[in-house]
Amino acid sequence: MYFPFSKLGYNMKKIAILLIFSIVTGNVQSQVKQAWPEDLILTPEKSGFDKTSTYGEVMKFINTIKNLSPYIQVSTIGKSPMGKEIPLVILAKPAISTPEQARASGKPVVYIQGNIHAGEVEGKEVTMMLMRDILLGKKGNLLDNQIIVFVPIYNTDGNDKMAKGLRPTQENSPLETGERENGQGLDLNRDAIKMEAPETQGLIQNVITAWDPQMSVDLHTTNGTWHAYSLTWAPSYFYAGEPATYHYTNDIILPSITQKAKDSYGLYFGPYGDYNIKEAWPPKNFYTYNHHPRYIINQFGLRNRMAILSEAFAHDRFYQRINSTYVFAYEILDYCNKHAREITKINHDAETAAIKNIIANAGKIKKGVRFKMVPVAKKINGFRTYEYNNFLKPDGTNSLVKTGKVVTYDNVTYYGEFKDTVQSTIPRGYIIPAALSVIAEHLMKQGVKVERLEKDEIFNGEVFTIDKFTKAPRKFEGHLMASAEGNFEPASRSFQKGDYKVDMAQPLTNLIFYMLEPQSDDGLLTWNFFDAYLEQKGITNKPVEFPVFKYFTANITSNGWKK
Repeated sequence: MYFPFSKLGYNMKKIAILLIFSIVTGNVQSQVKQAWPEDLILTPEKSGFDKTSTYGEVMKFINTIKNLSPYIQVSTIGKSPMGKEIPLVILAKPAISTPEQARASGKPVVYIQGNIHAGEVEGKEVTMMLMRDILLGKKGNLLDNQIIVFVPIYNTDGNDKMAKGLRPTQENSPLETGERENGQGLDLNRDAIKMEAPETQGLIQNVITAWDPQMSVDLHTTNGTWHAYSLTWAPSYFYAGEPATYHYTNDIILPSITQKAKDSYGLYFGPYGDYNIKEAWPPKNFYTYNHHPRYIINQFGLRNRMAILSEAFAHDRFYQRINSTYVFAYEILDYCNKHAREITKINHDAETAAIKNIIANAGKIKKGVRFKMVPVAKKINGFRTYEYNNFLKPDGTNSLVKTGKVVTYDNVTYYGEFKDTVQSTIPRGYIIPAALSVIAEHLMKQGVKVERLEKDEIFNGEVFTIDKFTKAPRKFEGHLMASAEGNFEPASRSFQKGDYKVDMAQPLTNLIFYMLEPQSDDGLLTWNFFDAYLEQKGITNKPVEFPVFKYFTANITSNGWKK
């Protein structure tokens, strides 16, 4: 058999050699079967699904596969607190290596990450399986209309701190997993607003801002509720952002994939949630998680982009969780590949609508800054769960005991939407004093456009006076979470050359509003960015004016000329 090696690019010769070896050794029946190098066999596959991959094994896989295809480039989003490079893998046909090349291609970027919680390991393994199948297997068509960016092992530090018992709800499958937190002891899925972890800074600056993914997927495993879905999902929740991206994801993409999973794979997927048997049995209510943009998936809605949370069922065996996660991630990629233009247009239109809303309505309308979870209009029928039975204890009290039987119930109320409880007027922009440069710099790290005043100017708008400033008694993610109560009043204020101006007529307007509003339930005040300033001004003894000023109309210069 003759192979024209001179015409094979990159290291495709290696694949050809492996194919020849397969033929010679009789490993081919009616057609040639591609033999992959042993280094592409994943640790779970080698161990009978008793083990999950270490950081070194993930890097060995990436370094092997990058030499076997011309359609992969490997980069990094930065280093972890313990100094480990966090790999960024780019799949594109033809190959590209930079965000600029991605934009020039006209193809949307889809981003998938695994291992944000290093005990939830399915996403790590599945992203490598997808790379293998796309680059060397039968899934190459997924690169026809999109560019796929993977971060397979986001929490590199937590991954290798493996021990037994860290994920008891996973039925000791695999036997050992890594820790939930990163090398700083932070939960990376609570860091998207405060950006204290280098992983988060790298993600936001070197993936989200740089590559601008039109769809992002975060792969998790649940913490243990005994529903009976192989996998549950959530969109980037709609609360303070534009509705279009949420509705397309929640009402079209996710139901379509859920139906496909049932019809084609015999898998039951459904919306993410928990119930409490102490509240009621059979379950009457099913609750999603909260809306806060500290969760990276929820922040995408404020960025006018689509995003999906994936939660494999903890009580399935490891190989079953891998299968469910693979099916879900693959079907998302398949859907995005087929509807690339539609997804891009919806995101673009949402961004345009957000900017137009500021230009037309600044100072005239209000939006929510605090929210509560509320039921969706349609109840869940056929809700799947493991059954609990009542048993009489020796002391005469009743006890609910879980059985191994899967049952379904109708008329379950799903708490999967959010309604505002506090609103605030949207401004044309904000002014930040130069002394609070840390606030301006933090906004810029998030991708916000911030200007410096070139001359002294007077702005008309409103000021918020804090009458009550409280902090939580216990730390959460290293913070005593803060909240402010008070009132807005119309005002004019003079600001000096060098102060910071944030014009809200820009793509991240909804994220800016949520971060800078003093009453926001997950803004910069919540995360203690203003504590030092407020305490210096005597907030414990008297009302203090919030230092970020909201302006509504065109500003007026100190010379009296209206701009």
